[in-house]
Amino acid sequence: MIGYAFCGSFCTHSASLLQMESLIEKGYEIQPIMSERVYSTDTRFGTAEALRKRVRELSGREILHTVVDTEPLGPKISLDAMIIAPCTGNTLAKLALGITDTAVCMATKAHLRSDRPLVIALASNDALSANLKNIATLLSRKHVYFVPMIQDDPEKKPHSLVADFSLLEPTLVRALEGKQYRKIFI
Repeated sequence: MIGYAFCGSFCTHSASLLQMESLIEKGYEIQPIMSERVYSTDTRFGTAEALRKRVRELSGREILHTVVDTEPLGPKISLDAMIIAPCTGNTLAKLALGITDTAVCMATKAHLRSDRPLVIALASNDALSANLKNIATLLSRKHVYFVPMIQDDPEKKPHSLVADFSLLEPTLVRALEGKQYRKIFI
């Protein structure tokens, strides 16, 4: 089973959902996880209720969305891998510093205790500035893999990076083999 976590970056949820659906169609079992903010926030990209409904329909499972829900991952609920798609700069920073005050951070910490792969699909407006050190920190950790990223708008958002969500599955496949999929910066 694959843990599949959603953080903010609401504009990338549709791309992430396409990848989740593709993984399910290819036979992966998915345990959905959402940050508290994603679970409860309506945005111009859609309502929280619509996202929750779609994720439940696709996965056939209840969404873990609290620290208490996600703490058993790893030792009690074993995942083959975990994906965070999208992973915001805020969550990235917390992971780099070992902060576990959200459902996604707790799920990640609990999962990494089992020495199994974590795949991060980053979507951050400050990836090439304030969060660059956090990317470096996580690149140096075992079992952490990044979906290749691209600057989505180098002119207007020169510090922004967004994962190429179409490369999520090949990144997962390589991560399950203990390897990073190609270059992380496209």
